Amino acid sequence: MTDPALPRSPVCLGNTVLVADVGNSRIKLGVIADHGDGTRLPVIIKRHDLESRSFRPDTLEQWLHAAAPGPAMILVASVHDAAAARLEATIAAVSVTQHRPLRQRRISHADMPLVVSVAEPHRVGIDRLAGAAAARLVKPADRPAIIVDCGTAATVNLVSAEGEFLGGAILPGPALMTKALAEGTSRLPEVAALEQGIVPAMPGRSTHEAIAAGVGWGMRGAVARLVEEAKKAFGDGPAPELILTGGWRSALREAVPGAIDVPDLVLCGIALAADRGS
Repeated sequence: MTDPALPRSPVCLGNTVLVADVGNSRIKLGVIADHGDGTRLPVIIKRHDLESRSFRPDTLEQWLHAAAPGPAMILVASVHDAAAARLEATIAAVSVTQHRPLRQRRISHADMPLVVSVAEPHRVGIDRLAGAAAARLVKPADRPAIIVDCGTAATVNLVSAEGEFLGGAILPGPALMTKALAEGTSRLPEVAALEQGIVPAMPGRSTHEAIAAGVGWGMRGAVARLVEEAKKAFGDGPAPELILTGGWRSALREAVPGAIDVPDLVLCGIALAADRGS
């Protein structure tokens, strides 16, 4: 278990603070416009996304120049080590070649203002922990929360009424499912669908529609069942707040009725680490 009562540091004072969520498919970037006051989410502006595996350094350089023309601190949270290393190397190169004071810090579970009540906190994806840390400011103080985050992987995570991360479930996201079908069979194509949250009606009238229907309705059914199982973990206590986030969240909205839509939940959670550590 980790304790959120870590010393606070003014390390970022006077600098523009940027946040980077390095995922398996995308690097999500943003600028902290408002750090919040401990009772509400930080405000993230100047959002920009890069491809994790193939982003162009000049594209990142252009965004850095527009987002933070002066001194800046970049907080990097990553579940993709190779992409994070390339991002950090590019930032360092920009700092040297342009004589710009760009500092950066890799965020770990110990930086999160969050009690992590699992056996091995350091093995939990930092994106899951950042989302949970931010969820503590979204949910009512006397209620638990269930976070559904649908990206390359889909996760259903639990936060107690007291604000502790309790763990959850992980399953492949829509893109991974269609990729697995394409790579694991000889004739099924990889289908790019569901980005707009539109799942084809049954029956699918083509192979593409059949795959999109199978993945879309299958994901919704799986997530709906996981949410119901997660609710059981809270017993007869207050009903949990449902929070929906992630790039594929529109495909799951119908599976989580009444959920609050917080697109940048993970970036907000990373921002909470801005004045922690050294």
